[in-house]
Amino acid sequence: MADELNLSNLKPAQPRKDRKRVGRGLGSGKGRYSGRGIKGQKSRAGSHKMPAGFEGGQMPIDMRLGKLRGNTSADAMPIGPFRTYSQPVNLRDLEERFEAGADVTIEALKEAGLIASLRKDVKILGQGDLTKKLSVTAHRFSASAREKIEAAGGTATALVQPKPKKAKKAAKPKPAAEVEPEAPAEDEEPVADQAAEDSAEA
Repeated sequence: MADELNLSNLKPAQPRKDRKRVGRGLGSGKGRYSGRGIKGQKSRAGSHKMPAGFEGGQMPIDMRLGKLRGNTSADAMPIGPFRTYSQPVNLRDLEERFEAGADVTIEALKEAGLIASLRKDVKILGQGDLTKKLSVTAHRFSASAREKIEAAGGTATALVQPKPKKAKKAAKPKPAAEVEPEAPAEDEEPVADQAAEDSAEA
């Protein structure tokens, strides 16, 4: 039968392990180099706090790999790291939620539950038919949406004007090739010399 548990034989489930005491002389078992070996990076203070992916100073693998081309500038919006997002609203939604003659603004779209935020741009798309005369104000319009709104007698006011397209540089005209006068053939004599010979014979 096991001994009765009391304060004299009470022990923790996981026995305690003494802390490693380094730098306490040669007789401590971890003397001289304190378990760090001789010289090198790992013998220095702070050597075990390097960032993840550090490769000892050589070029890391993420920098050695080839870089893929992509849309990484602000001019490449709405894709790439500078991507923007437009909240789409179709004409069929305007047909269902608004009465004829209504003034459709960004705030009105928010109240109707067609958009979730006032801080993001809104683009009106042309899916569906529109039979009501509406005055629509949004950041952008697709070409088909603008045509259908104006065909129904309404107006489409864009808050963001499209960027003007860069004009292509006209190609410089190539200089006309200079035409060199043809040299007379070797067997043909000049006309002036032939006339002089005829006068001498006369």
